[in-house]
Amino acid sequence: MEKLLLDDFTKYKFLSGLKFSPNGKNMAFIKHSIDLEENKYISYIYVLNNETSSIKKLTSLGEERSFTWKDDETLIFPRIIDKKDKERKEKGERFSLTYEINLNGGEANKAFEIPLEVGNIQFLDKNNLLFTANYNPVSEKEAEENKDFEVMDEIPFWSNGEGFTSKKRNRLYTYNIETKVLKPLTDEFTDVYSYQLNKDKTMAVIITNSFIDKRYSKTEMHLYNILEDHIVKISPIEDFNYSYGDFLDDKIIFIGKDMKSFGINENPHFYITDYDGSYSTRISSNSFDFSTYNSIGSDCRFGGSNSMKIDQDYLYFVTTEGDSSFINRIGIEGKIERLNSKKGSIDGLDVHNGNINFIGLRSLKLQELYRLIGKEEEQLTDFNEWVMKEKTLSIPEKLTFKTDDDTLIEGWVLKPTGFKPGEIYPAILDIHGGPKTAYGEVFYHEMQYWANEGYVVFFCNPRGSDGRGNKFADIRGKYGTIDYEDIMNFTDLVLEKYPFIDKDRMGVTGGSYGGFMTNWIIGHTNRFKAAASQRSISNWISKFGTTDIGYYFVDDQIAATPWNGFDKLWDHSPLKYADRVTTPTLFIHSVEDYRCWLPEGIQMFTSLKYHGVESRLCMFRGENHELSRSGKPKSRVRRLKEITQWFDKYLK
Repeated sequence: MEKLLLDDFTKYKFLSGLKFSPNGKNMAFIKHSIDLEENKYISYIYVLNNETSSIKKLTSLGEERSFTWKDDETLIFPRIIDKKDKERKEKGERFSLTYEINLNGGEANKAFEIPLEVGNIQFLDKNNLLFTANYNPVSEKEAEENKDFEVMDEIPFWSNGEGFTSKKRNRLYTYNIETKVLKPLTDEFTDVYSYQLNKDKTMAVIITNSFIDKRYSKTEMHLYNILEDHIVKISPIEDFNYSYGDFLDDKIIFIGKDMKSFGINENPHFYITDYDGSYSTRISSNSFDFSTYNSIGSDCRFGGSNSMKIDQDYLYFVTTEGDSSFINRIGIEGKIERLNSKKGSIDGLDVHNGNINFIGLRSLKLQELYRLIGKEEEQLTDFNEWVMKEKTLSIPEKLTFKTDDDTLIEGWVLKPTGFKPGEIYPAILDIHGGPKTAYGEVFYHEMQYWANEGYVVFFCNPRGSDGRGNKFADIRGKYGTIDYEDIMNFTDLVLEKYPFIDKDRMGVTGGSYGGFMTNWIIGHTNRFKAAASQRSISNWISKFGTTDIGYYFVDDQIAATPWNGFDKLWDHSPLKYADRVTTPTLFIHSVEDYRCWLPEGIQMFTSLKYHGVESRLCMFRGENHELSRSGKPKSRVRRLKEITQWFDKYLK
């Protein structure tokens, strides 16, 4: 067995986008890999034959990151090959080229072109398409003329990973391939978050957010009658956040929350309504208190996948419960059944006639494709088996304690690989983002790498984390108080149970909320001898006014604005306590991180330098909030190298 190396993640395979063919005989998915020399991700479409379990690569260009089934034998996907088409795109022309390929092989052929930057496509019939696309009221010519300046007249005016978004919307369109008639279905002020077709493709449920000047967390639900070419608002509950809607039996099932009790992080419930939205009935019980998505953290994913699907008489969906995520289903009567029991992470699923395939992280295995048979799981791929077979890994050891109010806190410890009794080891505390996400026992490259480098790594799910219900996750107005206590008490427990840790050689790191908490920790204790603060928050006042979610996230989560609670925002800001810091701190921040904007890291870095604390700021151009998870490969290597060398300098 060999040590896990820093850049081994560049050899991992990542899976996404799995979808059954219409007849269910095949399943297509995307397999991503990393080309470190070219500093990019390579993505191919693969097809699994569900009868034989055989797998073949279908495409060859390496840029196929999405696809749609045209029919049982044909896939379509976006691609630009021709030199002239590439030149058009480079000049700023807005269009999408689509190619199609048959499962039986052969070259992909150009299918059609749409004069928009297209997202999710569905075939209504062989000639008519329903899809979402980016709408920009500024023409291509105007955009070129105005490229040296930007005008904003609404908030948010930018979005992490998307850039400037003022007046831009994701609209719903139809398009006829033969006549080339393009028709917008939603107006220029409406963002379409998702849409779902019924079985005979005569209607669609649409989740939208319409706004002028300021976007709110509340959304709406609409019904599109395709035969009558008519959209009507059917939102049965006012002042509500609709997150998903679909057709079940002769009703519409939807998921959402009113956010009155626990704010924007409130767990949703399931409801049904008629097609006209004249009434709504909640069908999930009060005892259902989980998020309806996967929030188990890992730095070994790339690409997106569906986590909900209507099939026959059920809506299949994913929940995060404790330290794992699971597949569930709900029927029209509201009975929720958990369909699998194995711990880990469900990273995407699809269902056809009761047959369930999913992408999962299991134990310390990286992503593979699985089939669920009853409650048993059958592994269908072995793209990443070599990691378990060839590399030394550390098995997480669970550690729990109860707070003063009898709340259970769960955490884990990774011993150094090659651990030797009697030796003393340095340690790294890793803090997750969110805060409403969760750690589990799945593979985390950076933690396993540090364990291979001789560190004890420990991490926990403090109050504010997902998987334990609304009350546990609700830390509105309490950031830096009970969550800080939980993390410090867990640190004390780790030192008690693992006496081979050198308490004078401990480091702390985390990103996003974990970056906030890292900044907070170094201003409230000097027990850590080094810190690495990533994509952090240092000042709730500046975050409120500069980031893509700041104005509503800060108001909700800190329970204050600069006008009704300036002192509260400042009291919860790590920057207030920067004059107390003595811990050498590395700051990692992406220049295009609009979720936790660069000035958050700069302010803390400047304050530490001003007060004579050794610190370093490493900025990544061309990267955003997702640097550690989907940033360019060389940037990800440099990020992990910077953090590791910083800890080595002060902890070894």
